[in-house]
Amino acid sequence: MGRAGCCCRGAERLASPSLVRRFRPLLLLIIALCCGAHIGQGQVAAPQCRIQKCTTDFVSLTSHLTPAVDGFHTEFCKALRAYSACTQRTAKSCRGNLVFHSAVLGISDLMSQRNCSRDGPTSATHPEVQHEPCNYHSRTQHAHAHSHMHAHTHSHAQGHGHDHAHSRPVYLFCGLFGDPHLRTFKDSFQTCKVEGAWPLIDNDYLSVQVTNVPVVTGSSATATNKITIIFKPYEGCTEQRVYQAVTDDLPAAFDDGTVSSGDPIHVSAGTEGATGKVRALWISERSPGRHVELHAGYIGVTVIVRQLGHYLTLAVRIPEELSQAYDATQDLQLCLNGCPGGERIDQAGHLPLPLSPPALGLQLRRPSYSSQTQASPYGTTQLFSVEGAKERCREQLDVQDIYFHSCVFDLLTTGDANFTVAAYSAQKDMESLHPHRDRWRIYPRGSATSTLHSDSPPIKRLALLLLCALSVASM
Repeated sequence: MGRAGCCCRGAERLASPSLVRRFRPLLLLIIALCCGAHIGQGQVAAPQCRIQKCTTDFVSLTSHLTPAVDGFHTEFCKALRAYSACTQRTAKSCRGNLVFHSAVLGISDLMSQRNCSRDGPTSATHPEVQHEPCNYHSRTQHAHAHSHMHAHTHSHAQGHGHDHAHSRPVYLFCGLFGDPHLRTFKDSFQTCKVEGAWPLIDNDYLSVQVTNVPVVTGSSATATNKITIIFKPYEGCTEQRVYQAVTDDLPAAFDDGTVSSGDPIHVSAGTEGATGKVRALWISERSPGRHVELHAGYIGVTVIVRQLGHYLTLAVRIPEELSQAYDATQDLQLCLNGCPGGERIDQAGHLPLPLSPPALGLQLRRPSYSSQTQASPYGTTQLFSVEGAKERCREQLDVQDIYFHSCVFDLLTTGDANFTVAAYSAQKDMESLHPHRDRWRIYPRGSATSTLHSDSPPIKRLALLLLCALSVASM
């Protein structure tokens, strides 16, 4: 039989141990991408190898965790130790399974990155979730548990298994920043005019509206100077709360002066019970006047609002099922359907750069507090060449994805270097809220980088060949 998972003769000579250690993160990535997609083609795993079950349990234990909540580090480390223990129990039957070895190495790297100790408490594989009607995660887990018990009874009677992957809530992400650039729930990236007031989200639970104003003469680009968020009443959890931010006024309270609403709820639970409590709806001020986060635990929503330079940025995470709770009168939602065709500046994902600099200074509002911006030490406007704009954007964005190209567009359009950090912060907010890491990167159509993500057979064959070479040398 030989070693399972790779059949490249002579592969041992293609990589030295030192190179393997150096490129181990790349190895893990390739294994995750290739073996995950080709597990049924590239290797025949022993039936008793339960690495997929270990991974599924880890995802279940961490899917509700967010760095914004107290106790995140403790609970994440507990889940990692439980994941490690699960791999140890199935190690013998998974010998030679590339996915198993990738998981083991990945756990080790995550423990080092998070400074998690090997010894300590672990999360229960099936923790008993305390039912709290005003905690979205608890409420959905409780409902799914009852649904699972009902389905489990029927599956035994019919002799069929049951797939529980659907039991975890699905989250969506939407972001708006810059001139403005919109990332929709479907990960469509658009640059729009949308001058005036426009709804980003409008459903039975939440309304988010932005107001955009022209930035400079000679360009149709606008930027956001006002954000209004309405958390609609939810019986037994919270009354209606309104949050409004405008340029130079990013409050750490709702319109009525309150900073929270509803009864206390648990933020997370493990084998030792809850690690802390918060209100059903609360505001967290991360940087006075510059960075505010709103957490609606009763509906599983997180909103990040920032002021960078003279304008505002927004990032939202919301459960998919709640985002779909709207009627025909609420169909104009930019996060849901994108910008109307007549409001688009980009051309089907391609963002054309300005042919000539606009008349800077005629309508450009210069920030009078540039020394206070998180973004940048640059306080004045200036004319950028294409290469100059790219060089400035590289100082914050090291990958030339759509956020980088948006940064270049904004600098050429406005001459305001604060937009550089707006793009950087928008990317970081996306990474903290977007639930699917494999969808983080978006590349402009036709860019050289985007070809690396194509599904062409030569790329797949090259990736699999590199996987074989590295995996054999590492065993």
